[in-house]
Amino acid sequence: MNQLKTTLLLGGLTGLLLGAGYYLGGQNGLTMALVLSVVMNLGSYWFSDKIVLAIYGAKEIPPSDNPRLHQMIEKLAAEAQMPKPRIYLANLPVPNAFATGRNKNHAVVAVTPAILQLLDEKELEGVLAHEISHIQNRDILISSIAATLAGAISYLAQMAYWAGMFAGGRSDDDRRGSPIGMLALLILTPLIATLLHLAVSRSREYQADATGAKISKNPEGLASALIKLHQSSKMRPLLGQPRHAASLPAEVGAHLFIVNPFKASLVMSLLSTHPPVEERVKRLREIKSPTY
Repeated sequence: MNQLKTTLLLGGLTGLLLGAGYYLGGQNGLTMALVLSVVMNLGSYWFSDKIVLAIYGAKEIPPSDNPRLHQMIEKLAAEAQMPKPRIYLANLPVPNAFATGRNKNHAVVAVTPAILQLLDEKELEGVLAHEISHIQNRDILISSIAATLAGAISYLAQMAYWAGMFAGGRSDDDRRGSPIGMLALLILTPLIATLLHLAVSRSREYQADATGAKISKNPEGLASALIKLHQSSKMRPLLGQPRHAASLPAEVGAHLFIVNPFKASLVMSLLSTHPPVEERVKRLREIKSPTY
């Protein structure tokens, strides 16, 4: 069901992008939207891991520095029947973890120093299994596509705004130049794109929880870890200032973390890329102790 939902949501984002391109510039706009989508997705696919690791000051952990962590990752990767991902330490003062990389052969699991101190072995194993599930389920690619499609739609809306400003709000095509249509393009289209992107992210988190429970064979370990991480993020959230990449805010990678570590306003809470922790824990505890 989650796979079908993700396919439908990505289809909706793609249709929205192409529709906005056609509305903005007819056949030429449609072509421009296609090219923009391909370029942004290729860039995200090849370089998103390097960008995210740089933002959070992540450094690779050699096996000699933490052999137990490497053994745990190796065991879980073997259970998931995939190559062992590289392990990085993210320079953040909060307990958290995320996965990145363009495919199974170029994947990274990053943890913060605080999560290694906060969680016991079973809880940490549950978190690592969740992140390996994201890699196994191709969630990194899917979330990158969703994010770049949403970004492309917002970019087209900004182009429409500036084109309207310089053209005095007129167009050779009265239909595309109507005030109501332009207002919908400028406001409603990016909003719908954002909501679809959030729906994709939330769907993938539920799927990663379920797959992670299967890989670790311990849904309670992940459930307990989620409770601890959620409580910690509420007590000591990140403020979200840029860190190691001055031109990019730290929040750009918020959807990657197992629990959103950033302080959120009421509006941002409603637009969270993560489903409620309470619902995630409930679903995990409905899974029977597996005999996979």
